[in-house]
Amino acid sequence: MGACSAAALARDIRLMNEHKQSLSWRSSAPIPRHVAIIMDGNGRWAERRGLPRSAGHSMGVEAVRRTVRAAIELGLQYLTIFSFSSENWSRPASEVDELMGLMRRFIRRDLAELHKNGVRIHVIGERDRVDRELLQLIDEGIALTAHNTALNLVIAFNYGSRAEIAKAARQLAERARDGQLDPASITPEAFAAVLDTHGLPDPDLVIRTSGELRLSNFLLWQSAYAELVFLDAFWPEFGRELLEQAIDEFRRRNRRFGGVTARSAG
Repeated sequence: MGACSAAALARDIRLMNEHKQSLSWRSSAPIPRHVAIIMDGNGRWAERRGLPRSAGHSMGVEAVRRTVRAAIELGLQYLTIFSFSSENWSRPASEVDELMGLMRRFIRRDLAELHKNGVRIHVIGERDRVDRELLQLIDEGIALTAHNTALNLVIAFNYGSRAEIAKAARQLAERARDGQLDPASITPEAFAAVLDTHGLPDPDLVIRTSGELRLSNFLLWQSAYAELVFLDAFWPEFGRELLEQAIDEFRRRNRRFGGVTARSAG
């Protein structure tokens, strides 16, 4: 057997084994329906390598691409990524411009591929302070992918959970003031229906990279019963392997939603 044939055979065997492992991994236990990720650590990843922070943000986009592919392959239904916080406006103007530019390039370069792969795009967050060109690109991406079903990719952009909750409370208060709503009818379900995430399921699993142990104003209402997994890796290092690691941790958890299990009752 020639060297090329041997190499090809070895490659085929490796791919076959990886496929079997993937099928085994997927069938071993239920996976979360909705995974949300706080993508943290781009700047520190770059600084530790003597690179500008912009290099970390660029590598972070590559991690997004890897993660979206992995989410589709693993059968997730919803993936939410925290791409730009409403608090990020306080960063240096040059870095904010870089982050806005990355969002613009991501949509321009990746939209066709996302659409081809059946990804539906949702965007949550405020539209103020975002330039008109970027808003137009966002709206075009939402419209183009509106009927896709392989994966719902929710991009939290210019998003802050406290502002989202305050806006929802204000909206309900205005309806009550105008006689359109009985305050006694405001339930958790009614409140959730006026959040940015209305129509989307709450996350089952929230992942944060970079070793930080906080939610940083991300999906505070929606994450009430989510499992939280914190990883030491920086976001540019993230991909399928770390996603599977976080999901494996999720599977080991005993989700009780405030109740007790048959095992622990009594």
